Amino acid sequence: MNVSGERVFDAPRAIVWKVMNDPEAMAKTMPGVETFDIHDDRHWTANVKIPLGLGGLKMKVDMEKLEEREPEFAKLAVKGNGVGAMMNMETSFTLTDAAAGGTEMAWSAEVKILGPVGSMGQRVLQPIVNQQVQHVLTALDGQVQEALGQSG
Repeated sequence: MNVSGERVFDAPRAIVWKVMNDPEAMAKTMPGVETFDIHDDRHWTANVKIPLGLGGLKMKVDMEKLEEREPEFAKLAVKGNGVGAMMNMETSFTLTDAAAGGTEMAWSAEVKILGPVGSMGQRVLQPIVNQQVQHVLTALDGQVQEALGQSG
């Protein structure tokens, strides 16, 4: 399942980059985070409860930054394990200066969900993934605005 999109942030690129590369700020954007551990600047782990319709799917999620080119591009590998599901995701984003000021982010993610949850099929999972993505982007915008307020 592939998802992608664009988002414009009303903030300079340096601020957006800082938030996007701060594991603690990113943890605040992820739905259902219960615990979050930073191992080093390229590896971190979260225990999450992902909302899936009738209940939540508890999953341990390991994240690794694969590549970065400050202040424009980063790529992450995300692996999740839970009861009844495994998730593999590779996601990346590219930041550019927006024509009207601010920062434009183009992002994409390739998500693979295996196990009984994955067998629900893309038709069922796609709207859930899309909803979670919108939640993350809205929370990310909040983190960017907070960082912008602290920098001024």
